[in-house]
Amino acid sequence: MKKLTVFTPTYNRAYCLHVCYESLKRQTSKDFVWLIIDDGSTDNTEQLVAGWISENEIQIRYHRQENQGMHGAHNTAYRLIDTELNVCIDSDDYMPDGAVEQINTFWELHGSEHVSGIVGLDSFTDGRIIGTKLPENMKRSTLFQLYSKHGVTGDKKLVYRTALTREHPYPIFENEKYVGLAYKYYKLDEQYELLLMNEVLCCVEYLPDGSSMNMLKQYRKNPRGFAFYRKELMKLPFASSPFKFRQSIHYVSSSLTSGNRNFMKETPAKLLTLLAIPLGVLLYWYVMRKTSVT
Repeated sequence: MKKLTVFTPTYNRAYCLHVCYESLKRQTSKDFVWLIIDDGSTDNTEQLVAGWISENEIQIRYHRQENQGMHGAHNTAYRLIDTELNVCIDSDDYMPDGAVEQINTFWELHGSEHVSGIVGLDSFTDGRIIGTKLPENMKRSTLFQLYSKHGVTGDKKLVYRTALTREHPYPIFENEKYVGLAYKYYKLDEQYELLLMNEVLCCVEYLPDGSSMNMLKQYRKNPRGFAFYRKELMKLPFASSPFKFRQSIHYVSSSLTSGNRNFMKETPAKLLTLLAIPLGVLLYWYVMRKTSVT
């Protein structure tokens, strides 16, 4: 059995998915499975992938589903993956030629059931590291502490043990397509640390149709998903009061967007949420104004 699954959620990305495929064909180790979750594409993704499967260059699994958004595609991937480890490489990203070999070798040397997985680096396509590197003097940390305590910035690449990623599935809200993926990562932080690996595992290109480039629109279109995410972050036992207050502001804003009048009853941090209402109202109006159709 392969050790690693590289999974790629995709939606109408046939025009760029080949870049990821070509990078996987160039891997110095073929000890991986590429799992493609087609989240209801209406382009020629299915036919494209069928051609790649027939080439038999790498092991490919393809699963098509009705569109559920990125978090729904992640739910499906975690349900289908049967390897020990998994890593998500988005449809507009690709892996350096030695990334799979580096992951597998690093895990063989340092991996155990006492950690949740590995955190590595993302880079831009020109080789520049996104944000900062990981602390050189540390071997383990939670993801939350890396950002909140150790000054790490920028997107990082996460390789998780599959047995753990099946836990804490993302909720699906009717007519919404977004829940913050970090919900699962911070839940795993409550029990495990990640191994730190200062190697680039993914090269990232932020395309104009990507979710990260359209966050304000996502914010308005998926208020229940965002409110759920902020509410869960307020529950984190290791989070500071200022962090929870920022989540409260967003929780108020998203609750107003969804028309949820019971948000004060449902919040896990009543005093912070009460204090956050004025700023939450301002954020609500800001988002409404920025995303209004003129």
